[in-house]
Amino acid sequence: MAAKEVLELIDEKKFHEARAILEEMNPVDIASVFEELDAEEMVKLFRILPKETAAEAFAYMTPEVQQNVITALTDKELRAVLDTLFMDDTIDMIEEMPANVVKRVLKVSDNETRGTINMLLRYDEDSAGSIMTTEFIDLKQDMTVKEAFERIRAIGVDKETIYTCYVTNHNRVLEGVVTVKELLLSDYDKRIGDIMEENVLFARTSDDKEHIAGMFRKYDLLSLPVVDNEQRLVGIITIDDAVDVMQEENTEDFEKMAALSPSEDTYLKTPSFVHAKKRLGWLLILMISATITGGIISHYEEAFDAIPLLVSFIPMLMDTGGNCGAQSSTLIIRGMALGEIRLRDVFRVLFKEFKVSLMVGAALAVLNTIWIYIRYHSMPIALTVGVSLLCTVCISKAIGCMLPMVAKKVKLDPAIMAAPLITTIVDACSIFVYFNVALALLKI
Repeated sequence: MAAKEVLELIDEKKFHEARAILEEMNPVDIASVFEELDAEEMVKLFRILPKETAAEAFAYMTPEVQQNVITALTDKELRAVLDTLFMDDTIDMIEEMPANVVKRVLKVSDNETRGTINMLLRYDEDSAGSIMTTEFIDLKQDMTVKEAFERIRAIGVDKETIYTCYVTNHNRVLEGVVTVKELLLSDYDKRIGDIMEENVLFARTSDDKEHIAGMFRKYDLLSLPVVDNEQRLVGIITIDDAVDVMQEENTEDFEKMAALSPSEDTYLKTPSFVHAKKRLGWLLILMISATITGGIISHYEEAFDAIPLLVSFIPMLMDTGGNCGAQSSTLIIRGMALGEIRLRDVFRVLFKEFKVSLMVGAALAVLNTIWIYIRYHSMPIALTVGVSLLCTVCISKAIGCMLPMVAKKVKLDPAIMAAPLITTIVDACSIFVYFNVALALLKI
């Protein structure tokens, strides 16, 4: 409701009244208001906001809005925004900006900030180094708790988080970690070296960011230190950046599981041509691979001629097999993403899915055999479909659980071995099994 009221005030050119309302809003909500404005209005509103509020909201704006704001701001105004932004937010912004905007951002930055930006931009985009911030609290072992609090008060206002402090030596080598809670509960004259935790979880700058997100999920972290090859502390990753990585990876997995090439932009902002291009490749592959099923069906034309009724059960067998394979692959892909299933578990997974497929397949086969016999009064055909269904379920679940693990083994993303691809493979297998069972049982 507040956002709607702000927009109405802006339409009426009552910017100062709009500012009063915005000052009471969360920066995330303020950023969403800017998306509803044209370039001229958003710049006017940005300029009348308090500097700190404007900078906080700027971090949550879409790249398009950020670019419009940057283009309109003076060098002095832009420098003030950059001074307030945390370094990881600055890097996120720069990575989305065109070259001319990046050049201007670097131009107005001081030498130290420019050097830090260039250092962080050199890291691979999928690495821990690319998502870390260099703004953290560092302490020394020989400090007292009182001295630690004095340091936190002196530099904490410019740091992204002060809840976890990292202990380093004179060479910046990571030695331990201490929380503000532990500091608050300790005597002022106690040394940091006596209360710090020496067994520190950390990441290296080259570690994959998906692995980092997994560490946050596994250990319930609020922040994670990042060290270089010499064990020197160079930055930290905070929980908000880890959540962003989780969302990106989950979105990418969902797109791959639907046979889509991952997109870096939102659905509505991605042009229709790009959508079509990303979908067409996989659809062509799946369409061509589906011709294998057609070839198998053509090979058994004589069986159709002998017993036309067999054709009516093909969709049921193919759909059931595809669904079973999709169920297994989804569970395995999810388990691998969460670290619950590893490559060494391949035989345990295969045995478990075999037991599941026997129970599921037997239940489906018995029900179908009874239904077909009641409907068509032909026990041979009912048994043919029932046996074929049991075999199809077992094969499809084996394929569904094995293909993602095979993909992982050959360094591919397991998500590509999801429903569309597995369904295509299972379709061919189910038809092959069906007609071979029919030939054996019906003596065609």
